[in-house]
Amino acid sequence: MATATGSTAQPRSGERGRNQAPSRGWSAFAMAGAATAVGVWLLVAVFWHLTQGTADVGLSELWDHLTGAGPADQAAAVLTQSRMPRLGAGLLVGSALGIAGAAMQGVARNPLASPDTTGVNAGAYLALTVVAAFGIPLGPLPGVVVAFSGGIVTAALVISLSTGANASAVRLVLAGSAITLGVSSITSVLLLLFPWETQGLFAWGAGSLSQHGPGTVLSVLPVAAVAALVLMGFGRRLDLLQLGEDAARSLGMHLGRTRTIAVCLAVLLAACAVTVSGPVGFVGLCAPLLMRLASRWVRPMRRHRVLMPMSAVSGVALVLSADVFLRAVFGPVSGVTVPTGVVTSLIGAVVIILLAQRSRTGLDTDTLVTLRAGTALGRRRPGVLLSLAGLVLAGAFVAAVLLGDSTILLGDVANWLASRASPRVDIILDTRLPRAGAAVLAGICLALAGGIVQTTTRNPLADPGLLGVSASAGLGAVLVLLAVPGAPFVLLLGGAIAGAVLAGGIVFVLAAGGGMDQARMVLVGIGTGAGASAITTLLLVRTDPWNQNKAITWLGGSTYGVVWQHLIPMVVLVGCAALLLTHTARDLDLVQVDETTPQILGINIGASRRRHIALAIALTAVATASIGVIAFVGLVAPHAARMLIGRSHRLMLPLTALLGGTLVLVADTLGRAAIAPGQLPAGLVTALIGTPYFLYLLWRMRADRS
Repeated sequence: MATATGSTAQPRSGERGRNQAPSRGWSAFAMAGAATAVGVWLLVAVFWHLTQGTADVGLSELWDHLTGAGPADQAAAVLTQSRMPRLGAGLLVGSALGIAGAAMQGVARNPLASPDTTGVNAGAYLALTVVAAFGIPLGPLPGVVVAFSGGIVTAALVISLSTGANASAVRLVLAGSAITLGVSSITSVLLLLFPWETQGLFAWGAGSLSQHGPGTVLSVLPVAAVAALVLMGFGRRLDLLQLGEDAARSLGMHLGRTRTIAVCLAVLLAACAVTVSGPVGFVGLCAPLLMRLASRWVRPMRRHRVLMPMSAVSGVALVLSADVFLRAVFGPVSGVTVPTGVVTSLIGAVVIILLAQRSRTGLDTDTLVTLRAGTALGRRRPGVLLSLAGLVLAGAFVAAVLLGDSTILLGDVANWLASRASPRVDIILDTRLPRAGAAVLAGICLALAGGIVQTTTRNPLADPGLLGVSASAGLGAVLVLLAVPGAPFVLLLGGAIAGAVLAGGIVFVLAAGGGMDQARMVLVGIGTGAGASAITTLLLVRTDPWNQNKAITWLGGSTYGVVWQHLIPMVVLVGCAALLLTHTARDLDLVQVDETTPQILGINIGASRRRHIALAIALTAVATASIGVIAFVGLVAPHAARMLIGRSHRLMLPLTALLGGTLVLVADTLGRAAIAPGQLPAGLVTALIGTPYFLYLLWRMRADRS
């Protein structure tokens, strides 16, 4: 076989001359055309970028200043203090992220690898936020060191979870998304606990090119330039990696050393970008991916020494185009305040959804069934286990009522029930009881939604939060909150339902193409959630600080301000879910096995899936409308219930509901009592609990198939 391949691959000398000359000529022509096209894009973006701003200084005035053709004091001030620093930030950020993304994709041999999907940007942003929260002043270069330390930790964790014999694009994005969510939750906690120290970091955290003079860009530029040059010097080694590990090793390359150096340099470039302008989303994904697509026709760009510079240029053009677009849409004044990362994140969300249609899954269709299920107690005495779970929930409810910014006693509760309590106790219990009830019901709704989605899709990683349904429901509710200040709960509920239904339609329609593919569903969900989060950020930075802080707190999943009326939709829907699931528990037992068995036994899988997914979306929407966005409950609770009591939905779903209610209730109680009189939203606490479990689940699935 090798000999035959070799003989067909080597033409005669005359044929080689006739065939390769046109090929080389075409490659050179295509490369020149691609370079010209990207260069023109960059130049147009640069000149258009320079003409936009709050001052009435156009391109002609700037040209007069640059050429010395006329007096242009105002133009000089605008150019040197405002527009050039912003342009410089765009040049540095776009090129650094473009090169970093191209290198990460080459190291991982994964088109979805980037500083965003590996959690590097989120880790760098967290590290800088920690330093700001504790009032430690940092210059640009120490800021790069701090950002690098945060980024390298998250990158190492993501790569360790996504590599191995069954490495795939999906696994990397899953690990990166989970870590990003957990890290972002910690960042949100710091922003809420230290509002004065971290003032302005929310908008900056979405990626803003606004600069106070050229100092930061000029300080960081040498570090980024050296890192980029060294990384491009590794271009040939990255080319060899694309041949496979065995081929690269046979050619004398040290794989571990090459990957470590390349990843560290890529993280350093991303840290430089975050230090200058915050985490500008998905530039490191889209810019090199665009060039890789062009490399199908432009063969020289398949080499990393060409790909990385081209990715740098396209990254700059992408960042500047996004910035120009914002100021063209919102005007020169308002456009400056809107983070550029909002537009790039929207573009990245679309790219992820498109790539989902063709990515290799890396997930087995029977993973849910093969996961360990049931304990000895759960199999022999399920009633005892359910009773214990009920007692734990009851105990957590009592603790939630008694604990908070001020502690009350059971005797106070007895007096309140007998209408003999003091005004202080009346006020406390009138506030805490509906909050505790809302936490329990929201946890039940989200846990049942997660259990239903996992079963109907046979996807152990499905969760309303991970699939973008929660973020989209939050977007719908935020639209109502900002459009109608003091909006009644009915409007808030309607907005959340509309957002959840829209996201559910996108995720399940696109994932159903060619069969209900697990990986496609997760990727589409992640893209949908990223898009919804970007639009939410845009809405928040455009509103006043009071509404912004109120919406951020609500988005974190807070029971603050809940009254008894907010519990009614959840009570009604939980009752409806109980009636439906009681009759369909056996169907779900069969659906989780495979596609064939339920059909043989007369179950209409399509109708069953639509009915149950509609219920899951409704449960997620009412929970989100009531207390905000809560992450990971729909993932953790069903898995914990399945591990404890087994796969029978007649027993698993009630235990799932009890565990979900307990998880959110405990999170809400901890959030109210841990830093009293301050408060942490329950959603942030559940994210901190759920992220380690999700990573453990990924590690288990990785180990089971290695």
